[in-house]
Amino acid sequence: MGRATGDLALGVGLRQLIERARDREATGPVQLSPERARRFTERLGQMRGAVMKMGQLMSMDGADLLSPEVADIMGALRQGAEPMPLSQLDSVLKREYGRRWQERFRRFDFTPIAAASIGQVHYAEAPDGRALALKIQFPGVRESIDSDLGNLRFLVRSFGVVPEGVDVEGMLAEAHRELHQEADYAAEADALEAYAEALGEDPDLTVPRVQREFCTPRILAMDYAEGIPIHRLAEEAFSQAERDRAAGLLSRLNLRELFELGLVQTDPNFGNYLYQPESGRIVLLDFGATHTVGGELVAAYRRMGRAARDGDRQGLRESAAALGYIDAGTSEAEVEALLELLEMTSEPLRQAGAYDFGASGLFERVYYRGRAMFLDQQFSRAPAPETLFLHRKFMGTFMLCRRLRARVDIAALMAEHLGEGGEASYT
Repeated sequence: MGRATGDLALGVGLRQLIERARDREATGPVQLSPERARRFTERLGQMRGAVMKMGQLMSMDGADLLSPEVADIMGALRQGAEPMPLSQLDSVLKREYGRRWQERFRRFDFTPIAAASIGQVHYAEAPDGRALALKIQFPGVRESIDSDLGNLRFLVRSFGVVPEGVDVEGMLAEAHRELHQEADYAAEADALEAYAEALGEDPDLTVPRVQREFCTPRILAMDYAEGIPIHRLAEEAFSQAERDRAAGLLSRLNLRELFELGLVQTDPNFGNYLYQPESGRIVLLDFGATHTVGGELVAAYRRMGRAARDGDRQGLRESAAALGYIDAGTSEAEVEALLELLEMTSEPLRQAGAYDFGASGLFERVYYRGRAMFLDQQFSRAPAPETLFLHRKFMGTFMLCRRLRARVDIAALMAEHLGEGGEASYT
């Protein structure tokens, strides 16, 4: 579909769809009325599972594309779903642990420390004093994914959020696959352990350990980790050096996931990273959306990185073909437009020294260029589905660097993975 390649190149997802739907000629933020946005987001917030998840995706960084009033309303969805009533929570715990479930813990806090689309997290202590985080799935959420997606389809069409010609069904199909994966807590426990093993000992990054004896099909138990959400580093209390270092660590991790680990945690939600101010360590959370990456895909991205850095237009074209962005049937005009967009997005890779995300207007330039190309129907081929999650992760890391107004030496970080050697600095 025409929409697919443009969205992938930009990594904007649903936020871009909202903008397109409101005014195809506009050049500023979305001016969806506050009352209309309030009614829309209220309906999303009343639902669990897929609808809530998609609402969170819409507002990942709404301040960039929405008016301040609408951004405030949409941003409320990031704070999570309403928690389960205590009677319902007790029923879930009895079902998973047995009627005398309280005896399994020395302490259990009934007030959740986090609530999201699929479950809520509670603090507990094991009899031996171990501090635990219990991720407890909302009852019926796994079974309601399909109906929730149907509700979402109805809502976005009723409120005019998505314009004609957009591949809504393709987007919903991807959401269906991901949400069923995220609802499988046994698979997430396996992914968490596999990721921790692949990452190895790291002085700056940590992954909570799974506590298998407290896990059930609908409860994921792990070490409790303290910290503040990573996006709070943007506050005045934190220095530029702290912001630069944290953004650099996560940018480096993003590249290691692709080029070294072959395992990518694909959910770019800022809440999946906790920062520990005293130690400077970053805690990595939520491995429900974890993907392996094949060697051929890694090699194609490595070739693309080299070509983009070196200004090698032919190499960039060959890499784009290998990744499924273009094929023999793509017109020369479309090829040239895509290559120009790829060259634009790779600007940080060609920057000598640290790239200043806070001062950069790259997001706006790429966004509006890609939007114009979409409206001119300059995209005709959908790239390989396995690249979808990578583009989302890349964009999430970019948006975090932007939120933190960080300065990161992307070229040096990439050099570690392009066969160049080189050392990166983010302190």
